[in-house]
Amino acid sequence: MNLPLISVIVPTYCREEPLRDSLADVLKQDYPNYEVLVVDQTPKHQSETEAYLEELAETNKIKWFRLNWASLPGARNYAVRRAAGEIILFIDDDVQLTPGFLAAHAKNYLEKPEVGAIAGRVFDRMKLGDSGGNLQISYLPPQAMDPGIAWYYIDLVHTIKPQEVLTARGCNMSFRREIFTKYGLKFDERFRGSAVREESDFCLRLRQTGYKIWYDPEADLVHLGEETGGCHDISMRSLQYQLTFYHNHFLMGLKNLTTTQALRLYARLFDCHVLGHPPCNKSGSPIKIVTRGVFFFLGFLKALGTVIQSIWNDGQIYTHMDEQVKII
Repeated sequence: MNLPLISVIVPTYCREEPLRDSLADVLKQDYPNYEVLVVDQTPKHQSETEAYLEELAETNKIKWFRLNWASLPGARNYAVRRAAGEIILFIDDDVQLTPGFLAAHAKNYLEKPEVGAIAGRVFDRMKLGDSGGNLQISYLPPQAMDPGIAWYYIDLVHTIKPQEVLTARGCNMSFRREIFTKYGLKFDERFRGSAVREESDFCLRLRQTGYKIWYDPEADLVHLGEETGGCHDISMRSLQYQLTFYHNHFLMGLKNLTTTQALRLYARLFDCHVLGHPPCNKSGSPIKIVTRGVFFFLGFLKALGTVIQSIWNDGQIYTHMDEQVKII
């Protein structure tokens, strides 16, 4: 059997040891046909990391692309344009893999022609710690397929049975190449900061092609969830992060949901992230609620502005930069 070529794409920003460990795991895969593309947006690496990446690139174990800008969806698009694989697989730069990880993704495409994307299971270190790692879910509830409220019911950490899902997690997801070529889908580079909801936006648009997204718990990895570095260009504790967090949620809703679905999403967003009710469990301090409410409102206005601006500007800044360089 001719196994399809898998392009493993690793966007990275200001990561050192976790990046090296993640790449070491990728290079230990028992799948015989794959390439590794590292999209590096780090201004300056530690000397040990720099030497490690140089060695891998010189021995053709990875393709190493260094960029002077930071955008997770932009990095994904950049790599897709340079990937040769029939399967495009994305992982984060702080993951741990078993040797059969790539094979687990690939088998689904060979067995299920109706599937256009695979969502892998994520043993999220932080979430497993919160629950003690004992919770197991066989099948997600029907609400997990409802775009208005799904984001509060989709659990790709504890779910143990294969099934169709609405979306994937960006640290462990793969796609048929034709999603990008035949259907021309791109990650929306207007999703800023840590780009929360950029993969949700992409998956909702993917479903419009008629392809299904399939969850395979055997395609699993451990996501370390390092607090610093990673694929985002701002601190998760910054005021700018708070603004982009709400902006991205509203942008996803405005782009993809019906009015009813969007209102349900925004109501849950307010209840969970502003008021702090479960499952967010945030502080009930009146000052913090008011502060979060201000960012909620500003995020909506900013997202509305983004949608209005899309009439004359699609926001694909980094893709257009890259296309201009190629033309030159």
